[in-house]
Amino acid sequence: MDTGCLSSMNITGVNQARSFAGQLPTQRCFPSSHLASFAVKSLVLRNKGRSSQRRHSALQIVCKDFPRPPLESTINYLEAGQLSSFFRNSERPSKPLQVVIAGAGLAGLSTAKYLADAGHKPILLEARDVLGGKVAAWKDEDGDWYETGLHIFFGAYPNVQNLFGELGIEDRLQWKEHSMIFAMPNKPGEFSRFDFPETLPAPVNGIWAILKNNEMLTWPEKVKFAIGLLPAMLGGQPYVEAQDGLTVSEWMKKQGVPDRVNDEVFIAMSKALNFINPDELSMQCILIALNRFLQEKHGSKMAFLDGNPPERLCMPIVDHIRSRGGEVRLNSRLKKIELNSDGTVKHFGLTDGTQITGDAYVCAAPVDIFKLLVPQEWSEISYFKKLEKLVGVPVINVHIWFDRKLKNTYDHLLFSRSSLLSVYADMSVTCKEYYDPNCSMLELVFAPAEEWIGRSDAEIIDATMEELAKLFPDEIAADQSKAKILKYHVVKTPRSVYKTVPNCEPCRPLQRSPIEGFYLAGDYTKQKYLASMEGAVLSGKLCAQSIVQDYSRLSLRSQKSLQSEEVPVAS
Repeated sequence: MDTGCLSSMNITGVNQARSFAGQLPTQRCFPSSHLASFAVKSLVLRNKGRSSQRRHSALQIVCKDFPRPPLESTINYLEAGQLSSFFRNSERPSKPLQVVIAGAGLAGLSTAKYLADAGHKPILLEARDVLGGKVAAWKDEDGDWYETGLHIFFGAYPNVQNLFGELGIEDRLQWKEHSMIFAMPNKPGEFSRFDFPETLPAPVNGIWAILKNNEMLTWPEKVKFAIGLLPAMLGGQPYVEAQDGLTVSEWMKKQGVPDRVNDEVFIAMSKALNFINPDELSMQCILIALNRFLQEKHGSKMAFLDGNPPERLCMPIVDHIRSRGGEVRLNSRLKKIELNSDGTVKHFGLTDGTQITGDAYVCAAPVDIFKLLVPQEWSEISYFKKLEKLVGVPVINVHIWFDRKLKNTYDHLLFSRSSLLSVYADMSVTCKEYYDPNCSMLELVFAPAEEWIGRSDAEIIDATMEELAKLFPDEIAADQSKAKILKYHVVKTPRSVYKTVPNCEPCRPLQRSPIEGFYLAGDYTKQKYLASMEGAVLSGKLCAQSIVQDYSRLSLRSQKSLQSEEVPVAS
């Protein structure tokens, strides 16, 4: 019998908005019910007026999460674990390489972590005063966190799941029931669910979830959709990669899939995967996701992090790196990649004038930032020139705190199916650190955002409220005559993950560049999980693996460099 584990969380600190009584990892297990629920031991008193001042009082939250799925036996998890063991089991270097890495997002953190595991010394440089890159978050004056994006951890993220295990923080993922929940635009306030039965293996559980949902697709539409997907299921990865040249909309027409499948399912899926619509997104992106979700029983199962990403995910990686002799420096922005006469990297020049030298160099910044840093001498090399086609997509993350607890929601990620919004969640329910028994905090992804990125926060909030009035018709009105906004935060990312449009795949670079001693990491580099947290972590592992494999050559190059710098002593 499956069980749901009840755990209480202990967070303290003067600046922390909430304090939880109890100790981690206190757990009690009870039979799981269909929906996760919260039990409040004692209430916290708040005064959330314009000044949003709070009284800090004890609050014990007992949160029922679904148990962690058994991922360890899946092929992808085992392969990811084998790659992790490559670093732990590699021969210890006689002289560790000093590797300078620019960018402390998940790709840079991953690169540094696995290099440290292999016995080398990473020096990780982050331009800002916050860790995480695309998973960065900030605390406001009230102690509330607001994030760059709404981050979901899937069962089909084997390298991320291994990373959590290696750091001993698996209990920081709050697993939700195995469902996908879509709003119904034609029935305001209602939802349609795809429930994956735990008793069935993949892909039968996914097929069952689709067949049992009769609200979004008719039976003839389901049959035509299934027939259209047959080539992908039979052709495997070669077929999937061959579809890179087609948009989702073009592929569906070619396969004879009804337009309503696009309207009912793939608009929401495209916006969730890459923040753009099906008429722009490469079909390869959709097929990769479907393959992962259909081939692994728990692949589409979702988890939320139990708190803010910089502290709950990034800092454990930093602690791990430092414990093995590595360095992590904030407020260290890369200004220029200085070159030697042979075109190799001489040092990284920072904006404060500091010069950082190493035996190898990695740029783990987003592709749009890296393109600005590419030295003129490298610009005509095909490896770097092809990057011009890779362009980050704009995205906006919206946080709204309301004066009441909204009822028309779930302890889960929700697909809005709105023309302006992608996915959203009531973080006051889904996340332990953000839990609030009295007021809801909705975190929403505003996408596509191309036409909105330059508009004011007030305009974005007004448009969001109009969409929320359709999702919460009994509780929210655009004019705030119902639920009232206590405060909001809008986080704009003008260039986020690379836009996965057709024919991008050949432009994605390998982690090892043609410049000796220079490497790239980032979700845009060549790896099979595209633009995602999993892709970022895997790219870092592949980058670190390339450096470890190149140890002899890099070490020899450093020795020659030192010898050439020696000045002969006059006799």
